[in-house]
Amino acid sequence: MALLTCSWYLFPFCRSQSVYRGRHGPHLSKQTTPPPKAHLHSANCTPPNAMTSTSNQLPDARLVMTGHTPDGTSVFTFDDIRKPFMPFGPQNTHFTNLHSSPTVPASNTAPYPDLPEAIPRCPPEGVLFCITDIQPGGRVPMHRTQSVDYAVVISGEIVIVLDNGDERTVKAGDFMVQRGASHAWQNRTQAPCRIAFVAVGTEKIVLKNGAVLEETVVGLKPE
Repeated sequence: MALLTCSWYLFPFCRSQSVYRGRHGPHLSKQTTPPPKAHLHSANCTPPNAMTSTSNQLPDARLVMTGHTPDGTSVFTFDDIRKPFMPFGPQNTHFTNLHSSPTVPASNTAPYPDLPEAIPRCPPEGVLFCITDIQPGGRVPMHRTQSVDYAVVISGEIVIVLDNGDERTVKAGDFMVQRGASHAWQNRTQAPCRIAFVAVGTEKIVLKNGAVLEETVVGLKPE
């Protein structure tokens, strides 16, 4: 975004041996305890027509995660609701971080990263998994990420607009591969839209004339 970025960072996790009692009953975790509240910061994603109630907002995401005991037995290490980060209040765009790795290939035994609360971005050489809820009338300004973003619309529909003016409407069940293009999101409907993203860090785009397309990031206050 020449105006904002919507790549995403994730929440920290804590390691210890414990029994975690989630929404669906206790789960023995010899590797991890449930992560604390997500730490995520967004740029300006302000709907011009903010909702007056939260009655049509989507439910918080349930995350189920697996791991291993020291002897290699597979176990569930987390099963609970992930609360979204709402930097501009419940009537604006919501972000929920689910998992992240600073490198690819990722490690299934390394401790989870303790990331600061900041504008979320995919690690330059890593991967990020998250969801974004864009509310009715909401929009995310034009921006570019240094990542390839594999995305699927889970609920609702959204318009992706490119910097040349071209646009496409993608609906629930549609898939996208966003390859570092400068783009914006617009929800022109009366229902919230949920998009799931897996973002993988990439090299910078270098044009034939040698110009480099930089990631564009900014954090603005809502109007």
